Amino acid sequence: MLDKRFIRDNPDAVKEAVRVKGVGLDVDELLALDETTRKLQHELDQGQARKRTLSKGFAKADATQREELRAESNELDAQLKQFRDALDESNARLTDLLLITPNIPWDEAPVGPDESANVTIKTWGQRPEFDFPPLDHVELAEKRGWAEFARARKVAGERAYALTGDLVLLERALHSYALDLLTTKGFTPISVPALVKEAPLVGSGMFPKGREETYELPADNAFLAGTAEVALVGLHSGEILDKNRLPILYAGISPCFRREIGSASRDVRGLLRVHQFEKVEQFVLCEADAAESARWHAELLASAERILQDLGLHYEVVECATGDMGLGKFRMNDINTWFPSLDMLRETHSCSTLHDWQARRANLRYRDAEGKVRFVHTLNNTAVATPRLLAAVIENYQTKDHEVRVPEVLRPYLGNRELL
Repeated sequence: MLDKRFIRDNPDAVKEAVRVKGVGLDVDELLALDETTRKLQHELDQGQARKRTLSKGFAKADATQREELRAESNELDAQLKQFRDALDESNARLTDLLLITPNIPWDEAPVGPDESANVTIKTWGQRPEFDFPPLDHVELAEKRGWAEFARARKVAGERAYALTGDLVLLERALHSYALDLLTTKGFTPISVPALVKEAPLVGSGMFPKGREETYELPADNAFLAGTAEVALVGLHSGEILDKNRLPILYAGISPCFRREIGSASRDVRGLLRVHQFEKVEQFVLCEADAAESARWHAELLASAERILQDLGLHYEVVECATGDMGLGKFRMNDINTWFPSLDMLRETHSCSTLHDWQARRANLRYRDAEGKVRFVHTLNNTAVATPRLLAAVIENYQTKDHEVRVPEVLRPYLGNRELL
């Protein structure tokens, strides 16, 4: 959410953000509603002040004056009710518009409508070369008895899966390795609820736009979160943190759930795009300083790259275009990892800086060195998300005997086994 004062002072910048991010928002309507709301609030304040004056005068008035004051007070009560009703309606509509107002994107972000405008800024590693016909991860897992797809679909429907045996252990190794790495970098491992209320979904920016992608549990007035970021945003909502506590670094681990409504024919085979998955999420709360945010963005991106480099996987880093980065992002970099079965790179990580856009929605604040209360800056990036990254590992490390070489960095978590 942007500061209303900022929107008033910078309408052209907001309109440009709306244009380049492809958001259906009329900024002039928002500004008109803001003006109407402020006028109504002024009228209400004036009426309430007059009401207090009448109350004080009533005690000193004679009988005739009291009748006059009572009549004026009754008329004023009716007016105040009208002002309150109009103000409630205006505020509700203004809030709706503010919740879909995009953050101002980074000046150097590519301008374009979607991921087709993303720009590759770095590549690392080499694609594996096979002297045999490689299998995709579904064939490999089924041949080794490492996954149940048909039986899982019988239980849970399309895009369900059940990992078994060594593939479960390899998945656990990936998460344990990521948590250990982040711990050495000062991140606090934290397991967070996947079952969340609506407020943290709004606060994180997942709602209102992403509501149709979210599993809802109406009987419990709750939802299943699509990322640990939702709960991590909500943890400190409403608090005023001391500056000395910042930055707060979390390595959040949780199951994640996404309906994936808009991906009916894209990457739906096997483990690539599923409804339930596991993720370790990097999350940062830092001071409201652009340079500090930029530093942490680089740190989060470097950690994700370190993970892929330690795993020996070929990848690219892309600068995401304005139309691909979403409402709240100031800057976003995706990392796409090589999948031999697809003969292409696919997203495995997404690094985002949101400045105070998220914090204003979630009321995440701190008191700076001068004692001023300010909104924090928030950032996030994937560390490990499985089973997609798991699929990349087994495809890239398969042998002609349909075994999988264990990446060296994961061997300590698997009894130093070299092959699965």
